[in-house]
Amino acid sequence: MRLLNKRTIRFAAVAVMATAGLSACTNLDENLYSKLEQESFYKNKLEVEQAVLRPFTHMQAWLAPTGGSGFYYHSELAADQVAWPQKGRHGYDGGDHFRMHYHTWTVNENRLKNAWDLMWTGVGFINNAIGDIEKLDFASIGMTQEEINTAVAQLKVLRAYHYMRIIDMWGNVPIAVEVADKPLNPETKTRKEVFDFIKAELEAEVPKLPDLNAESVGKVNRAAGYAMLSELYLNAQKWSGTAMWDQAIAASDKVISGAGGGIGGTPKLSTDINAAFSNTNSANPEALFQFQFSRKGGWAFDWGGFYFGYDYMKEALNVGYGGWNAFVVIPTAFDAYNAKDLRKKDWFLFGPQYKYGTKTPVQGTEEYSGQDLVFVNSIRRESEGDKTSQGSMAEGEENSGARFNKYKSGRLSDDNYQENDYLIYRLTEVYFNKAEAIMRKNGGTANQEAVNLINESKKRSFAAADWSANQYSTATLTLDELLAERGREFIFEGKRRTDLIRFGKYTTGTWWDHKATNDVNKELFPIPQQHMAINPNLKQNPGY
Repeated sequence: MRLLNKRTIRFAAVAVMATAGLSACTNLDENLYSKLEQESFYKNKLEVEQAVLRPFTHMQAWLAPTGGSGFYYHSELAADQVAWPQKGRHGYDGGDHFRMHYHTWTVNENRLKNAWDLMWTGVGFINNAIGDIEKLDFASIGMTQEEINTAVAQLKVLRAYHYMRIIDMWGNVPIAVEVADKPLNPETKTRKEVFDFIKAELEAEVPKLPDLNAESVGKVNRAAGYAMLSELYLNAQKWSGTAMWDQAIAASDKVISGAGGGIGGTPKLSTDINAAFSNTNSANPEALFQFQFSRKGGWAFDWGGFYFGYDYMKEALNVGYGGWNAFVVIPTAFDAYNAKDLRKKDWFLFGPQYKYGTKTPVQGTEEYSGQDLVFVNSIRRESEGDKTSQGSMAEGEENSGARFNKYKSGRLSDDNYQENDYLIYRLTEVYFNKAEAIMRKNGGTANQEAVNLINESKKRSFAAADWSANQYSTATLTLDELLAERGREFIFEGKRRTDLIRFGKYTTGTWWDHKATNDVNKELFPIPQQHMAINPNLKQNPGY
């Protein structure tokens, strides 16, 4: 399938970007703010590199927590760890977050449409760049054939990653790999067909990528490619109908052994549970693939909107940003942590909140206006006397639920304040992938190698005196426990929905006030109705 060629590189507002890449599936008008004619671009190696990076920088609009209605939002709010409840007069937002939490979304969800538009726009950016670069007279701009091949490989691997996320959300979708001179209506392919396309692309192109090293941070690299393959193979049974446990193990081993490179050498787990998320994490040896955000560079990783409370959080953390009092931790997710687990202490804001560096309480501004602000592990109207009910999405208050504190921006006075990179893949995930593949290959039973992989990660979360009572053995590391530990380790990282589906818990599970739907069709989101109306060759997913 082919996408429409605009024959120019366009830089437009995000609101209209959907048209730049997917004219095959939409027909919106585009507001053109600036235009670079194709003939005046690609004049040197730097401009080729810029074309390769353009779809990657666009990706943060839907993948990172900064992406308001993208993959991250749906992966977190449809799962069992994070919710966006109504808090008094705030947060209902037309019921969007309720429908995501209760799995009652419809074909007309605007946030789902926005995610679709953003992700397919990225595919369009990639296809346009591939088409342009493959036609270049590389010698005339001082590049070698090998450099061109590397650039194209980076784009194809990034396209495969887009398709991984797309089939995760929607399953059966078109395959678009070329640019067309007129709008087309690409037809829906089965999830298996798209999976096979992704697999072929990654297997062919990942070996051509440059190794991960200090200079290639923030670019598509070989370690990132092997991590993608590790994830793809791990989900193969769900996405294609055929298990690929051996392949998942082999791809994981390539990452772990350093076959794809690493920052500072072979990738290594951080000994400190906070190091991978600190404001100096750009050089962290655990990182495999990341967005390089930088306040100093004018592009800060601003996760505050979703996760932080109102401006009083500036006082608590000595930061320059507040939030919408949006995401909170679901009570059952917070309860999943052992009291001795250091992650429970370091990755959440909980209990009384004080002005930074003091014992002066932060004051509430809503239900607890003029009172000390205390985050509680409940979502109910406690200010009105309810101290015992389960509560619900409609009954939150400004202090409801533990809050996000995983990424540490540092204080306003820090030299590296808000310099955090957002990690797409880190070595810990690959450890978990390999352990799970081993267990599934072994009928769900852990051998000592699987146990060692998970323990190597988990031991960072406990003091030495507490570790012996909390480490896993081959008897205690069951698949259910592995899913629970994945949840504890990767909370807030946008991975939970995918994990729940792979473990068969997404539609059958109950958490807090969410009841099981037992509707397997809910494992896929509906194709947005607006696009179904535009492209008659799209086929709606079952159940919608």
